[in-house]
Amino acid sequence: MAGKNTYFISDLHLGAKYMNDPLERERRVCRFLDSIKDDAAELFLLGDILDYWYEYKYVVPRGYIRFLGKLAELADAGVKLTWVTGNHDVWLFDYLRDQLGMTVLKGHTVVEAQGKRILISHGDDVGVQPVMYRFTRWCFYNRVCQWLYAGIHPRWTYPIATGWSSENRTSRSPERLKEISENAATRLLDFSREYYAAHPDVEAFVYGHIHIARVYPQDTMPPVIMLGEWITLNSYVVLTPDGQFALKYFEETAE
Repeated sequence: MAGKNTYFISDLHLGAKYMNDPLERERRVCRFLDSIKDDAAELFLLGDILDYWYEYKYVVPRGYIRFLGKLAELADAGVKLTWVTGNHDVWLFDYLRDQLGMTVLKGHTVVEAQGKRILISHGDDVGVQPVMYRFTRWCFYNRVCQWLYAGIHPRWTYPIATGWSSENRTSRSPERLKEISENAATRLLDFSREYYAAHPDVEAFVYGHIHIARVYPQDTMPPVIMLGEWITLNSYVVLTPDGQFALKYFEETAE
């Protein structure tokens, strides 16, 4: 769509049990989607959009009805949708792909938007990761492990998964969470430099995962962009038709 923008968003964590008023947070995301629907050519969702999702062969989890409906509206209006799975919504398979014509990607990928070649990733699959995290991620993506997990009734898996998510978020102090995020940002920057050295045609890097909203302008390489989150920041990135990136925050004013 000539003259329209490309949008990037990540880490909405819709449905998270540790958030206050998760329904209002979902409504806020829907209001954001309404605000961009007339000038969006493409929307990239870079992972952890849902705090937990396991897509069975014939059924899907309850919830998210307003959000999924808004995605359907965008798709019906001709907006191209791409969802890169994260560590919380890793088990997104073919449901939204088939229902919405959405592209679902696993892992980092180079895409083209507004004439630019951009490496996109949730951010959990690149750079040097702790051994335990790499093992856990391998289990999440392993088809045998997925098959075994699907055989357990959701009345057991759902509370375990959502409880684990809440524990990971609430058991750490704000200072510790900030330290983890800054270390992860360094890891993503190091990976971007190494990748660009081998692939100089890449013109930008866009990541989610670490809950930092930041653009790292580089003198010797393209910008590295971290999308932030929608727990407190409500941040997103827009790429304009002339190839300019801008980090923005969704703000609402009372009428």
